[in-house]
Amino acid sequence: HQGTAACQATIYLWNYDDRIVISDIDGTITKSDVLGQILPVVGSSWAQSGVAHFFNSIQSNGYKLLYLSARAIGQAQLTRDYLKSVKQGQICLPDGPLLLSPASLIKAFHREVIEKKPEEFKISALRDILSLFPNKNPFYGGFGNKINDVYSYRAVGVSVSRIFTINHKGEVTNELTTTFQSSYLRLSDLVDQMFPPYKKQQDSMRPTGLVAPDEFSSFTYWRNPLPHVEIEGFDKTQDEADTTTAN
Repeated sequence: HQGTAACQATIYLWNYDDRIVISDIDGTITKSDVLGQILPVVGSSWAQSGVAHFFNSIQSNGYKLLYLSARAIGQAQLTRDYLKSVKQGQICLPDGPLLLSPASLIKAFHREVIEKKPEEFKISALRDILSLFPNKNPFYGGFGNKINDVYSYRAVGVSVSRIFTINHKGEVTNELTTTFQSSYLRLSDLVDQMFPPYKKQQDSMRPTGLVAPDEFSSFTYWRNPLPHVEIEGFDKTQDEADTTTAN
C-alpha cells in the first residue's frame, strides 16, 4: 500500500467558434531557449519586455491563448508556476492551456537543443487540438522564436500574416513581410489591427466573425504595396495627352 495520491488538473471549456493564438514559451516568453529549458524558475525578470501587456490585449479582444512548449511533461508544474509568476507592472500573463511534450526531460532537452526538431511534437499536439474543431480552423495567430515554430504553425493552417518570431533582443518580425520589425511593446498599440475585436455569434441569424473579413482587414490587406501591372495595348503617354486635352 503506497498511500493516497492526489492529482490536480484544469479543464478549459471553449466554444466551437473560439479563436486561438498560440505562443511558444522558451525564447518567446522567456529571453532564452536553452536557459528556459533548464532554469524554468528564474522568474519574470527573464521574460520578454511587454509580453504580458500584449498577450492580455489579445485576450481582451476575444481570443484564447494556448501555450505550447517542447519542455518535458515532468516540468509541467514548474512551467505553470513560471507562467503565473510573470508579472510586468501590475499585469500577469493571461491564463490558458499548457501543452508539453510527453517525453522525459533528457529526451525533450535532446530534441529541442541537440537535434533541434521540436516541431515534431508541436505539430502533433496542435493537430490534436485542431481535430476538436471540425467545422473551422480555430488557430488565428502564432508567436515563436525559431523557424521550427513557423513550420509548426503553418502545418496547422495559421496564416503567415499572423505568424511572428521574436529574438533574444526582443525584436519581433513577421513571416509575410521580412522588413517588418517591432517589439511586444509597440505591437500593443497595433493589437486592434492585428487581432481585431472578435464578435461571437449571438444567435443563429447572425453571422460569426470579425468586424471585417480576415483577408481584407487593414493589417493584412494593406501591409504590402500593390504590384505594378503592365496592361497590354495601354499607351500611358497617349492617355495622359488625352486627359490634358480634355481638361
